[in-house]
Amino acid sequence: MEVVRREDREAFITADGSSIRELAGVPSRNAANQSLAEAVVPPGGTTIAHLHPRSEEIYLFTSGSGRMRLGEEERAVHSGDCVVIPPGAPHKLWADEQEALVLLCCCAPPYAHEDTVLLED
Repeated sequence: MEVVRREDREAFITADGSSIRELAGVPSRNAANQSLAEAVVPPGGTTIAHLHPRSEEIYLFTSGSGRMRLGEEERAVHSGDCVVIPPGAPHKLWADEQEALVLLCCCAPPYAHEDTVLLED
């Protein structure tokens, strides 16, 4: 059994501009069919609108608040909310000015830069 500590994982910037700390997935070599990462959008920050042609994503917001656009719909999100993002659905996040928006992101198949299509410059 492998136990992964969040603090032991190095964060990196994904194609959408968020800071990601992968806990399980292909690069970590501890999961083959899905990935789990903690994402952080800094206070007042945004991600780049994007979509994933292959991956279904689940976002579980664990801290902070902000807004999320999924397709044409935009809603407020905060700690405790969960959103399922179907493959091919455009999405974007905004963090409120006061604190970072933190979420767990599960992708199946696992997250890959090659499966990210940016929709903004």
